[in-house]
Amino acid sequence: MIKFFRSGNPLTVLLLLIYTLVVKFFYLLHPSTYLADGSEGLLYKLIVKWLHSFAGDSPLFFTSLAILLILVQSLLFTKIVNHHRLFAKPTYLPAMAYLLFTSMLQSWNVFSPGLLVNLIMLWVVSSITSLYTRTSARDVVFNIGFAIGICGLLYFPSVIFCLLLLVSMLIMRAFRLAEWIIALLGLICPLYLMGTYLFLTNQIALLRMIPNIGFSLPMITDYKVWGAMVACLLFFFLGWLLLQRPLKKMLIQGRKIWAALIVYVAVAVLIPFFGIHFSPAYWVLAVLPVSIFAGNVFWCIPSDAFANIVHLMAFAYVIVMQYFSR
Repeated sequence: MIKFFRSGNPLTVLLLLIYTLVVKFFYLLHPSTYLADGSEGLLYKLIVKWLHSFAGDSPLFFTSLAILLILVQSLLFTKIVNHHRLFAKPTYLPAMAYLLFTSMLQSWNVFSPGLLVNLIMLWVVSSITSLYTRTSARDVVFNIGFAIGICGLLYFPSVIFCLLLLVSMLIMRAFRLAEWIIALLGLICPLYLMGTYLFLTNQIALLRMIPNIGFSLPMITDYKVWGAMVACLLFFFLGWLLLQRPLKKMLIQGRKIWAALIVYVAVAVLIPFFGIHFSPAYWVLAVLPVSIFAGNVFWCIPSDAFANIVHLMAFAYVIVMQYFSR
């Protein structure tokens, strides 16, 4: 099966659709509504309220929407990866890895602020990759900052992704103070616009809901969370180690993009600790960039048979956790 995902044939999208139905079927059989644990942002609450107005509390609707978002994100992320030739040939392995690894934990398949933030972060990553080739990047960094600001309205701790932007600017470009200031202005702009809207509509009391942030170091006792995180981090480190040899043959831009993706993983892993209520559901923010390193693991295994065995082990873990565990 890996050889089909390894191929860049557009018909592989049909196989990905079937693959999605297989690895997500359990969640469609046991659907959930949406995540609401108190850490979500004001814009997310407005979106849920709008969806609730015509779908009600239908668990199947919200779970189907979440799975559709995951499938779309996997395809868009793969498009970015192939466009910048981060692998030697076009491949759908990152899409397969994202679909597989998000299936390891039920909370990663629930409609949540994390899934909406991931959708915006795809555009952020695509824009970051263009920083290296721009002579002037003031408009790009403002737009990236603005997008991260919108993420903050969905899930406020995601404003910490501004670290990804600033470090990526150091990686991709020479330091220019003006660009950093413009990036921070872009970050603040959505919060300012939302505050202005609430003030003009006499809903100023809702402003208190925007800076929804805290800090906690919880004791995680759920073995499913440990299993999912260990699997993700294991494939991340393996993908990073296997990247060292092909990295030497890449263009400078490709090396810098991979470096930015490592920063992306590091920041995304830390973000859930800054929520009002810690929830492993927000680690779905890290699964997206981890999927490209997991895809690199399957890409670098020379034997299709061995690659299929590794995939089968991960796939079997997903099925066991879904159907045969409590």
